[in-house]
Amino acid sequence: MPSIILGGTGATCARRKRLSIEMIPSSTATPPARTRDARREAFVAAARQAFFSEGYGGTSMSSISAKVGGSKTTLWTYFPSKQDLFAAVVDDLVERYGRALEVQFDPDADIADSLRMMGRALLLTVHSQPIIDLNRLCVGEAGRFPELARLFHERGPARGKARLRAFIAEAMARGKLRAGDPAAASLSFVGMLWAGSIQSHLLGLIERPSDAEIEQEIGAAVGTFLRAWGA
Repeated sequence: MPSIILGGTGATCARRKRLSIEMIPSSTATPPARTRDARREAFVAAARQAFFSEGYGGTSMSSISAKVGGSKTTLWTYFPSKQDLFAAVVDDLVERYGRALEVQFDPDADIADSLRMMGRALLLTVHSQPIIDLNRLCVGEAGRFPELARLFHERGPARGKARLRAFIAEAMARGKLRAGDPAAASLSFVGMLWAGSIQSHLLGLIERPSDAEIEQEIGAAVGTFLRAWGA
Protein backbone atom coordinates (compact mmCIF):
# COMPACT_ATOMS: atom_id res chain seq x y z
CA MET A 1 0.00 0.00 0.00
CA PRO A 2 1.61 3.35 -0.91
CA SER A 3 2.32 5.93 1.73
CA ILE A 4 0.00 8.92 2.14
CA ILE A 5 1.79 12.02 0.80
CA LEU A 6 -0.09 15.29 1.07
CA GLY A 7 1.84 18.20 -0.34
CA GLY A 8 5.28 17.91 1.28
CA THR A 9 7.58 20.90 0.89
CA GLY A 10 10.78 19.15 -0.14
CA ALA A 11 14.21 20.00 1.20
CA THR A 12 15.79 21.79 -1.73
CA CYS A 13 16.04 25.08 0.14
CA ALA A 14 18.09 23.50 2.92
CA ARG A 15 20.84 22.83 0.39
CA ARG A 16 21.07 26.42 -0.79
CA LYS A 17 24.09 28.47 0.07
CA ARG A 18 23.05 31.43 2.14
CA LEU A 19 24.19 34.59 0.36
CA SER A 20 25.26 37.63 2.30
CA ILE A 21 23.75 40.95 1.31
CA GLU A 22 27.17 42.25 0.30
CA MET A 23 27.44 39.55 -2.39
CA ILE A 24 24.46 40.87 -4.33
CA PRO A 25 25.41 43.24 -7.19
CA SER A 26 23.48 46.51 -7.46
CA SER A 27 23.67 47.14 -11.18
CA THR A 28 20.56 48.68 -12.71
CA ALA A 29 21.00 46.58 -15.87
CA THR A 30 18.78 43.52 -16.21
CA PRO A 31 20.71 40.79 -14.34
CA PRO A 32 20.93 37.16 -15.42
CA ALA A 33 18.48 34.66 -13.92
CA ARG A 34 20.93 33.35 -11.30
CA THR A 35 21.62 36.87 -10.06
CA ARG A 36 17.92 37.70 -9.99
CA ASP A 37 17.29 34.62 -7.83
CA ALA A 38 20.16 35.56 -5.54
CA ARG A 39 18.82 39.07 -5.19
CA ARG A 40 15.39 37.70 -4.28
CA GLU A 41 16.96 35.52 -1.60
CA ALA A 42 18.80 38.55 -0.26
CA PHE A 43 15.55 40.50 0.01
CA VAL A 44 13.89 37.61 1.86
CA ALA A 45 16.87 37.22 4.22
CA ALA A 46 16.95 40.95 4.96
CA ALA A 47 13.19 41.01 5.52
CA ARG A 48 13.34 38.05 7.90
CA GLN A 49 16.01 39.76 9.98
CA ALA A 50 14.08 43.03 10.00
CA PHE A 51 10.72 41.47 10.85
CA PHE A 52 12.19 39.52 13.75
CA SER A 53 14.13 42.46 15.18
CA GLU A 54 11.83 45.41 14.42
CA GLY A 55 8.43 43.73 14.07
CA TYR A 56 6.20 43.80 11.03
CA GLY A 57 4.84 47.26 11.73
CA GLY A 58 8.30 48.65 12.40
CA THR A 59 9.76 47.40 9.13
CA SER A 60 9.47 49.39 5.91
CA MET A 61 10.07 48.27 2.37
CA SER A 62 12.51 51.17 1.97
CA SER A 63 14.68 49.94 4.84
CA ILE A 64 14.84 46.45 3.35
CA SER A 65 15.77 47.84 -0.04
CA ALA A 66 18.49 49.95 1.56
CA LYS A 67 19.99 46.91 3.32
CA VAL A 68 20.24 44.91 0.12
CA GLY A 69 21.23 47.86 -2.07
CA GLY A 70 20.06 48.90 -5.48
CA SER A 71 16.83 50.49 -6.59
CA LYS A 72 13.61 50.27 -4.57
CA THR A 73 11.92 49.48 -7.87
CA THR A 74 13.72 46.13 -7.90
CA LEU A 75 12.24 45.16 -4.54
CA TRP A 76 8.74 46.17 -5.64
CA THR A 77 9.21 44.12 -8.81
CA TYR A 78 9.73 40.99 -6.73
CA PHE A 79 7.23 41.83 -3.98
CA PRO A 80 4.39 44.28 -4.78
CA SER A 81 3.57 44.71 -1.08
CA LYS A 82 5.07 44.15 2.35
CA GLN A 83 2.56 41.38 2.94
CA ASP A 84 3.83 39.60 -0.18
CA LEU A 85 7.34 39.87 1.21
CA PHE A 86 6.20 38.50 4.56
CA ALA A 87 4.57 35.57 2.76
CA ALA A 88 7.89 34.85 1.06
CA VAL A 89 9.64 34.87 4.45
CA VAL A 90 7.06 32.41 5.81
CA ASP A 91 7.38 30.13 2.77
CA ASP A 92 11.16 30.15 3.05
CA LEU A 93 11.11 29.22 6.75
CA VAL A 94 8.47 26.53 6.28
CA GLU A 95 10.51 25.02 3.45
CA ARG A 96 13.70 25.07 5.53
CA TYR A 97 12.29 23.87 8.84
CA GLY A 98 8.87 22.34 8.15
CA ARG A 99 9.69 18.73 9.01
CA ALA A 100 6.08 18.04 9.94
CA LEU A 101 5.09 18.72 6.32
CA GLU A 102 7.52 16.11 5.00
CA VAL A 103 6.34 13.13 7.06
CA GLN A 104 5.24 10.27 4.83
CA PHE A 105 2.62 8.20 6.60
CA ASP A 106 2.49 4.48 5.86
CA PRO A 107 -1.06 3.16 6.48
CA ASP A 108 0.37 -0.33 7.10
CA ALA A 109 2.85 0.78 9.77
CA ASP A 110 2.26 0.45 13.50
CA ILE A 111 -0.03 3.28 14.56
CA ALA A 112 2.05 4.17 17.62
CA ASP A 113 5.22 4.39 15.51
CA SER A 114 3.47 6.68 13.02
CA LEU A 115 2.20 8.96 15.77
CA ARG A 116 5.65 9.13 17.35
CA MET A 117 7.12 10.04 13.96
CA MET A 118 4.61 12.86 13.53
CA GLY A 119 5.06 14.08 17.09
CA ARG A 120 8.82 14.14 16.67
CA ALA A 121 8.56 16.08 13.41
CA LEU A 122 6.18 18.59 14.99
CA LEU A 123 8.32 19.22 18.06
CA LEU A 124 11.56 19.49 16.08
CA THR A 125 9.89 21.94 13.70
CA VAL A 126 8.37 24.26 16.27
CA HIS A 127 11.36 24.16 18.63
CA SER A 128 13.72 25.38 15.88
CA GLN A 129 14.57 28.98 16.74
CA PRO A 130 13.43 30.56 13.45
CA ILE A 131 9.98 28.97 13.82
CA ILE A 132 9.80 30.07 17.47
CA ASP A 133 10.64 33.60 16.31
CA LEU A 134 8.02 33.43 13.55
CA ASN A 135 5.31 32.27 15.97
CA ARG A 136 6.19 35.06 18.39
CA LEU A 137 6.10 37.63 15.58
CA CYS A 138 2.67 36.53 14.36
CA VAL A 139 1.18 36.44 17.86
CA GLY A 140 2.69 39.81 18.74
CA GLU A 141 1.37 41.47 15.59
CA ALA A 142 -1.99 39.63 15.40
CA GLY A 143 -3.93 42.50 16.97
CA ARG A 144 -2.77 45.09 14.42
CA PHE A 145 -2.18 42.79 11.45
CA PRO A 146 -4.52 39.79 11.74
CA GLU A 147 -3.86 38.87 8.13
CA LEU A 148 -0.30 37.87 9.09
CA ALA A 149 -1.49 35.19 11.50
CA ARG A 150 -3.94 33.88 8.90
CA LEU A 151 -1.26 33.81 6.24
CA PHE A 152 1.19 31.95 8.49
CA HIS A 153 -1.44 29.48 9.65
CA GLU A 154 -2.52 28.62 6.12
CA ARG A 155 1.04 28.14 4.88
CA GLY A 156 2.28 26.09 7.84
CA PRO A 157 0.21 24.74 10.76
CA ALA A 158 -2.99 24.19 8.76
CA ARG A 159 -1.14 22.03 6.23
CA GLY A 160 0.41 19.91 8.97
CA LYS A 161 -2.97 19.43 10.66
CA ALA A 162 -4.54 18.40 7.36
CA ARG A 163 -1.87 15.73 6.85
CA LEU A 164 -2.36 14.33 10.34
CA ARG A 165 -6.16 14.45 10.00
CA ALA A 166 -6.04 12.48 6.74
CA PHE A 167 -3.78 9.86 8.32
CA ILE A 168 -6.03 9.46 11.34
CA ALA A 169 -9.10 9.17 9.11
CA GLU A 170 -7.37 6.37 7.19
CA ALA A 171 -6.40 4.63 10.44
CA MET A 172 -10.01 4.82 11.64
CA ALA A 173 -11.26 3.38 8.36
CA ARG A 174 -8.81 0.48 8.72
CA GLY A 175 -9.88 -0.20 12.30
CA LYS A 176 -6.54 0.83 13.80
CA LEU A 177 -8.21 3.64 15.76
CA ARG A 178 -11.65 3.91 17.28
CA ALA A 179 -14.17 5.38 14.84
CA GLY A 180 -14.90 9.03 15.41
CA ASP A 181 -14.16 12.52 14.21
CA PRO A 182 -10.65 12.59 12.68
CA ALA A 183 -10.42 16.37 13.14
CA ALA A 184 -11.19 16.13 16.87
CA ALA A 185 -8.73 13.26 17.27
CA SER A 186 -5.91 15.05 15.46
CA LEU A 187 -6.48 18.25 17.44
CA SER A 188 -6.33 16.34 20.71
CA PHE A 189 -2.96 14.85 19.75
CA VAL A 190 -1.48 18.15 18.57
CA GLY A 191 -2.95 19.92 21.59
CA MET A 192 -1.13 17.64 24.01
CA LEU A 193 2.17 18.37 22.31
CA TRP A 194 1.51 22.09 22.00
CA ALA A 195 0.55 22.49 25.66
CA GLY A 196 3.86 21.10 26.86
CA SER A 197 7.35 22.34 26.10
CA ILE A 198 6.29 24.24 22.97
CA GLN A 199 4.15 26.68 24.91
CA SER A 200 6.86 27.12 27.55
CA HIS A 201 9.49 27.74 24.86
CA LEU A 202 7.31 30.29 23.08
CA LEU A 203 6.85 32.20 26.34
CA GLY A 204 10.58 32.16 27.00
CA LEU A 205 10.16 30.08 30.16
CA ILE A 206 12.57 27.41 28.92
CA GLU A 207 15.15 26.93 26.21
CA ARG A 208 14.83 24.15 23.65
CA PRO A 209 14.34 20.85 25.53
CA SER A 210 16.86 18.06 25.13
CA ASP A 211 16.26 15.21 22.68
CA ALA A 212 15.58 12.89 25.62
CA GLU A 213 12.97 15.29 27.01
CA ILE A 214 11.34 15.57 23.58
CA GLU A 215 11.13 11.79 23.27
CA GLN A 216 9.60 11.52 26.73
CA GLU A 217 7.00 14.14 25.84
CA ILE A 218 6.14 12.35 22.60
CA GLY A 219 5.78 9.02 24.38
CA ALA A 220 3.40 10.50 26.94
CA ALA A 221 1.25 12.13 24.23
CA VAL A 222 1.08 8.96 22.12
CA GLY A 223 0.19 6.82 25.13
CA THR A 224 -2.59 9.17 26.22
CA PHE A 225 -3.92 9.48 22.68
CA LEU A 226 -4.10 5.72 22.16
CA ARG A 227 -5.87 5.19 25.47
CA ALA A 228 -8.55 7.56 24.21
CA TRP A 229 -8.66 6.57 20.53
CA GLY A 230 -7.11 3.14 20.33
CA ALA A 231 -9.22 0.47 18.65
